[in-house]
Amino acid sequence: MRLSAVLVCLWWCGLLGGCANPNLLVVGQSTIEDVRARLGTPTDNRVDRNGDRLWDYATGPEGFETHRVRIGTDGKVKDVSRLLTEEQLAHVIPGKMKQNDVRELLGRPSEETSYPAGLTWSWRFRQGGMQPGFLVVAFNPDGAVKEKFVTVDAACAPREH
Repeated sequence: MRLSAVLVCLWWCGLLGGCANPNLLVVGQSTIEDVRARLGTPTDNRVDRNGDRLWDYATGPEGFETHRVRIGTDGKVKDVSRLLTEEQLAHVIPGKMKQNDVRELLGRPSEETSYPAGLTWSWRFRQGGMQPGFLVVAFNPDGAVKEKFVTVDAACAPREH
């Protein structure tokens, strides 16, 4: 009994100590080396028009969060933001945006599905910060955003008795 309690305690300590937490980064002070040490290798990275590095850290495909760390040309953190929110989805404009615009805004999708009418991307997230759901963006065959919506994850929805 005592050994199992110790093993469980060690497991929890390892889990809590090993969790990557982007909130520990300090804007204007943390360096690119700090980002690597605290968060590891990004799941996606690119350079924007201003020369800033954009490093995304997705917990998907089954996770609910993606954080973006913006690193300036001086090697210091300029911004840390959550990408998968209803507020971010509100910035997706049907008929005006293309796939690359959506990818810049929301990061790499958790899932891509092709239909004869076009491609659909989805991202898992927590609706209202609590309810598991999906951000969904559907594209026309030419790559323009056709529609966007939020849906509840039926597998996680409360069941009535």
